[in-house]
Amino acid sequence: MHDVPGATHWHEPTGGKRAGFGKFGRPKTPYDQFMESEGIPVFRDIGVSKVQNLPLAPWKRTGGRGSYIQLHGTEGKWGCYIVEVPGAGALNPEKHIYEEIYFVVEGRGTTEVWLDNDSKRHVFEWQKGSLFSIPVNAWHRIVNASSAPALLLAGTTAPNLMNLINNVGAIFDCPYQFRDRFSGADDFYKYKDDIEPDPVRGLAMRRTNFVPDIVNCDLPLDNRRSPGFRRVEPFMTGNTFYLWIGQHENGRYSKAHAHTSAAVLICIKGKGYTYTWPERCGVNPWKDGHQDQIKRVDYEPVGLVSAAPGGARWNHQHFGASKEPLRLTAWFGPHNPGREPGPPGEQHIDYTAMDIPEGGSAIPYWMEDPYIKAEYDERLRREGVENRMKPEYYDKNYKGELPKE
Repeated sequence: MHDVPGATHWHEPTGGKRAGFGKFGRPKTPYDQFMESEGIPVFRDIGVSKVQNLPLAPWKRTGGRGSYIQLHGTEGKWGCYIVEVPGAGALNPEKHIYEEIYFVVEGRGTTEVWLDNDSKRHVFEWQKGSLFSIPVNAWHRIVNASSAPALLLAGTTAPNLMNLINNVGAIFDCPYQFRDRFSGADDFYKYKDDIEPDPVRGLAMRRTNFVPDIVNCDLPLDNRRSPGFRRVEPFMTGNTFYLWIGQHENGRYSKAHAHTSAAVLICIKGKGYTYTWPERCGVNPWKDGHQDQIKRVDYEPVGLVSAAPGGARWNHQHFGASKEPLRLTAWFGPHNPGREPGPPGEQHIDYTAMDIPEGGSAIPYWMEDPYIKAEYDERLRREGVENRMKPEYYDKNYKGELPKE
């Protein structure tokens, strides 16, 4: 084969060499190309102290201003963006076959939801702190009830579908109506606070398509992450998009634990920080000289951090550093940690909540790097916050925060 100027050709390797470039830049996915085509900023990093500080640009498709957010480790796993609704205005009506949830960062207003040829529109009110879900391929319109702009944070499964289908028209112009996801019931967007066990791990779950205020709503006791930890999973509009709302008591912090990328923690009350490091660096990364591998994000409402930003399993540990409890919501997209691939019925454990000596990935307090406690003690002292990490929590025989048999 002869080379032609301006054209590229593949050459079979010679002399025992291997084919290919060896090193290459990751190609853009269809979703990457879609984000760039929208004409708004795309924020990429391990986290951000608060989304209110991100730049916004006019967004023709939505009718507002916005910015995409693609934190490291979430590429291809799920999508995120912020959108500003103009004061006394509204976003453009739209529908799409990806799932979508919204958290209201600032403002108040209403959302209208309907299907083609339906005479009735569901209309519900939201405020700062509200969480709601849009049923798949349902028309929806977000209306601002205030003269000041409203700001909403959204999570979607758009990357999953766009990278698979690779056709924007199929995403936004699909005629199919998912009536199993959206009923005509008058109470479809009525808050339901009943608790039931989630069917996989038996953790607290609420079947509700709308939560008026996740910043202050009641959370049942969980105890898996830290003493007194509270947590609930909202199950919304039949979604595969997985999320939970949790709270660490003030003056306490989470045990480190490891899993692969997908989870993004969103601070919604209090302030704090997160450390994350590759699992290969061990349970004592400071002591063992791996400081250069450790990443940290400090945040306040509404700050974000990617719990495992590097693809493989990363340890991550979250610290409340204010007089208020540290309340978080964690978004995973369709990557529930209890649903990793494997044969149906194969025995699986709640490994992120079980300690390493039990076969899990959580680092018990007695095993953690000494730097962790020393720094936390000093941080609380500077903040004037009572330290509620009792000495017995660091005892090797302490079992108080473990799930009961």
